Amino acid sequence: MKLITDAARQAGIAEEDLELYGKYKAKLSRDLWEKVADRPDGKLVLVTAMNPNPAGAGKP
Repeated sequence: MKLITDAARQAGIAEEDLELYGKYKAKLSRDLWEKVADRPDGKLVLVTAMNPNPAGAGKP
């Protein structure tokens, strides 16, 4: 799995614009949204996951 800081760097996002939650997840800072507000709209990618419970069934 790729570190979130490496993925952000590849996307042109500075580390100071991330609110890190461990090595693999982060939120984008409100300041970043203000920095890119004048750029054309991009694409939205939604990512979801399910964790199995002890019985093996997925739980959102």
